[in-house]
Amino acid sequence: MTEHTSRSESEQTPPDRLAIDPDSPFFDADRLGRGVGIRFKGVQRRDIEEYCISQGWVRVQAGKTMDRKGRPLTVRLNGPVEAWYEDVQDHGSVHASDDPASSTD
Repeated sequence: MTEHTSRSESEQTPPDRLAIDPDSPFFDADRLGRGVGIRFKGVQRRDIEEYCISQGWVRVQAGKTMDRKGRPLTVRLNGPVEAWYEDVQDHGSVHASDDPASSTD
């Protein structure tokens, strides 16, 4: 029974790190298909390319600038990150402050 509850809890919280770029090792189409909401520094954002909750950063596109391979250039911004699945009603979000390893001393 504990396996079932831990599995359902993990299905309700997004991974610590996720990217929308299919070439990234952190890309997961199934999880992205569920819809992931991101709140960065208290503001809900829809322009996030990649995030990491435990390290407290997000990557966003730097304007319309592209690299030589035609991919958008991104900028890494540091701050508190929250993530949740949009198909979960109660917004069981994961906060950077919930992780003891992410203390800012």
